[in-house]
Amino acid sequence: MMNEQKLTPEQKWENATLANNFIFYKVMRHHPDACKYLLEMLLNIKIDKMEMNCEDTIDLDHDSKGIRLDVFIKETGRIHDIELQTTNTKELPERARYYQGLMDLDTLKSGQPYKELRNSHVIFICMDDIFNKGLPVYTFENICLENERTKLNDRAYKHFFIAPICAKISTDTEVRSFFEFLISNKVQTGYTSDLSRYVADAKHNMQWRMQYMTFERLERYAFMDGHEQGLAEKAIEDASNLLKKNIPVETIAECIGLPLEKVLELQKQFVPVEEPEI
Repeated sequence: MMNEQKLTPEQKWENATLANNFIFYKVMRHHPDACKYLLEMLLNIKIDKMEMNCEDTIDLDHDSKGIRLDVFIKETGRIHDIELQTTNTKELPERARYYQGLMDLDTLKSGQPYKELRNSHVIFICMDDIFNKGLPVYTFENICLENERTKLNDRAYKHFFIAPICAKISTDTEVRSFFEFLISNKVQTGYTSDLSRYVADAKHNMQWRMQYMTFERLERYAFMDGHEQGLAEKAIEDASNLLKKNIPVETIAECIGLPLEKVLELQKQFVPVEEPEI
């Protein structure tokens, strides 16, 4: 089998399954019922009504580190973020902490009391056991170190689902079938049959295919040069090239990872200036 790093973007697209970050993001964002079912299944909850956040990027100000959320969901009393993590970056606990804080800031309006903060759930679906303890699921909440029966009750939870272990030993058949589909593309239930169809539809979407190709190029730049300054400059260059081809600014922002405001600023450089009439 050819090494994943040696595959071309086109080959990666052809081989992509739900375990591909980009495909997972598109399927969950564009099929809310499938996303709702996944949330209910993983957290063993019932969701009456939910709202998929229109913006996947949260930016507080120019000095703060913005975040791109895979799937950000709001419902009555709760907020959720679902992230698919294919590699262990050694910083997932810290990232979960940061995501949770910004999600709270994004949903609590100025002047609202802190009691109105919603229950917050950050969910990482991991392909590796990042804690090396052999558990299918790791759920964290804040407790008192001096008395472990005493909880902080800040209603902030972090969940790490380890896909290969869940696929083997999860006691819930639906959960186990989902993770088996995620890691092996094996369809066993009506839900995974739906997901398989959604993945196929996503791969036939030419606009998404173009977005993925650009995304892959940026990933390669990041692999070759990890300096943020260089990446920012390259992102601006790529956005500029796409603007010249009249690609919609929303698509460019989503694909490149730049704030929409920055893309709109760049767009002004390519709008012809009308000559005044004499």
